Amino acid sequence: MSSAPSSLPNSLGIALVISSATPLLLLDKDLCVEAASRSFCTAFELDPAKVVGVELCALGNGEWSAPQLRSLLRATMAGNAAIEAYEMDLVRAGRPTLCLILNAHLLDHDGADQRRMALAVLDVTDVRKARKAWAAAEREKDVLLRELQHRVANSLQIIASVLMQSARRVQSDEARLHLHDAHHRVMSIATLQRQLSAGTPGDVKLGSYLNDLCESIGASMIFDHNLTRIDVIVDDSSTSADVSVSLGLIVTELVINALKHAFPDPAKAGCITVEYWSRPTGWKLTVSDNGIGMPPDDEAKKPGLGTGIVDALSNQLDATVIVTDTAPGTRVAITHLQKV
Repeated sequence: MSSAPSSLPNSLGIALVISSATPLLLLDKDLCVEAASRSFCTAFELDPAKVVGVELCALGNGEWSAPQLRSLLRATMAGNAAIEAYEMDLVRAGRPTLCLILNAHLLDHDGADQRRMALAVLDVTDVRKARKAWAAAEREKDVLLRELQHRVANSLQIIASVLMQSARRVQSDEARLHLHDAHHRVMSIATLQRQLSAGTPGDVKLGSYLNDLCESIGASMIFDHNLTRIDVIVDDSSTSADVSVSLGLIVTELVINALKHAFPDPAKAGCITVEYWSRPTGWKLTVSDNGIGMPPDDEAKKPGLGTGIVDALSNQLDATVIVTDTAPGTRVAITHLQKV
């Protein structure tokens, strides 16, 4: 232990250190304490009368004698380094370990013998514990959310199965058609729920989602996959669950409508293309087919439930709908432009 230096800094400097609200030490060239703030002594349960003149490594029960800290402080005292936000664990026998953030800076001096260093110490133990608790709560929330999404997806699968069973039992062709449509709409949401339970919460990869969705529709509505197919072309876009639900339902309605009406000749090959891309200026969803095109008579052009659903969902997305007769075939484009 070194004795107190004969040459002390002025009384104003000592007073500033002692009164500092931040735990603060003033160290001499030998890393002995010249002054310690009351906040430092209180925070680390030290007797203020037994701190001055003591080497830092000897404070308390030697818990400040970490070799790496001592090396860093000596390098700082020599002018070769500066400690910025150095993190260390203060291990104390019989007491909780503290997580500390240290900052040390060499003060202006007139010579090597007059060198002094200010060492500020911040106890962030409670902050670290709070962050760990918050991270654990977030992980638990994610697990619960995934479990909920998984259960919702299973429930939707059961509902879809019940609808299909009901469709097989009913005698009315119109009722059967409506039940099939309801089945596909439920499956659209179930497919999204599977994507949510398997991916990052709140983040839906549209490529895999729309591919799975179209495979599900094709599996139940296409009788000969060698003749009729659904192609999905999507960039690497991701979007929120709410937007994904709307896009998925739009695709469901348009693909079902194309499969129902675009290819009346079951022996003729046909293709439906679902395409999506996004840019900083907006996004565009297109569903097109190479079928017979739009019907010529006004009665056949009367909007049905599917058209109403597409229009309503597009309005929710602040998007416009343009239907084009591509002769042969039909293209429906839903476009959303970012507002400047």
